[in-house]
Amino acid sequence: MAVQKKMFIPDIQPGTRIDEMFVLVEARQGQARNGPYWQVRLQDARGAVDGKIWSPVSQNYPELPVGEVVRVAGSADLFRDQLQFRIEQLETVAAPRDQIDWSLFLPRSVREPEEMLQELEELCKRELHHAPWRKFCRKVLQNSEIRSRLLLAPGAKSMHHAYIGGLLEHTLSVCRLSLAISDQYPEVDRQVLLVGAVFHDLGKAWELDAGVQRDYTDPGRLLGHILLGLEVLEPFLAKNDDLTTGLKLHLKHLLASHHGTYEYGSPSLPKTSEALILHYADNLDAKVNMTNVLVDALPEETSWTPYQRSMERQFHRPERTPKPEAKRPATATRTERPGVRSFLHELRPTYADVSENGE
Repeated sequence: MAVQKKMFIPDIQPGTRIDEMFVLVEARQGQARNGPYWQVRLQDARGAVDGKIWSPVSQNYPELPVGEVVRVAGSADLFRDQLQFRIEQLETVAAPRDQIDWSLFLPRSVREPEEMLQELEELCKRELHHAPWRKFCRKVLQNSEIRSRLLLAPGAKSMHHAYIGGLLEHTLSVCRLSLAISDQYPEVDRQVLLVGAVFHDLGKAWELDAGVQRDYTDPGRLLGHILLGLEVLEPFLAKNDDLTTGLKLHLKHLLASHHGTYEYGSPSLPKTSEALILHYADNLDAKVNMTNVLVDALPEETSWTPYQRSMERQFHRPERTPKPEAKRPATATRTERPGVRSFLHELRPTYADVSENGE
């Protein structure tokens, strides 16, 4: 069976008949009054949706192939203002995994991870003027295992930046936000703040599996990404005799406190200006990313997202202020080279930055 898609999850409206390919990322059994049922979660490159296989159809499936591409037939309905599939048939796609175009099913950053990792290294080289910090970041980021994990790691399991390359995308955003905020407060230690931003979520590359389900690893479930990140960095800190004990301690505090509150798994509350800035930059980037993903997934004729329990609200797609009309380029003078644009026109807009509480 050829693996092709005609429709992606954000395009599916309530009342639509479905006959489409998805990845089955979750499946668990339940019991209703009329018999056993399957609760499943399906995913493609543009979203995810829950579905149910009700009895008696559910009894045709003693097991379901989690992690595989499946063809689903049924209908789309609304349940508590959320889209949900009523599945009448589900079958595994008979195609070798190496012949499947996974870009149809696995969400990923719009930017290439290799490009983002290179940008992160260049940012450290450009902004870190204290040689021991610059050397420390270079050693960590050039470690082969760390690099391979960073290139694939999502930013979270399901909330913010939950896609391949999401961790690097989030990290760059938090770095840029932290630097921008430090420009407002010259007394802030910009150097340790940047290093903290670079590595604040490093442990997520060990906490989460980068595969189809983005599930938690055993170390992730037992320790969490904050402790894992500190554990990964400790050998590099121990070997760096050029960094003072005080600087190393401050960096560890930035990582340990970046979730902001005990409620959200932070071993420590932020107790320096730099720790406060990192926490709010991290939180902001996660929240804005979550909001943008939700709003971008809305059908064109819809302006409100479903209710989001994690943030206790719906989000609105507002009317946008019109962009100014592009001006016609002026005629080149004798001192200008035709076709060469100012570098300012080539700058790409940066993402607003946020981190999510509890992920």
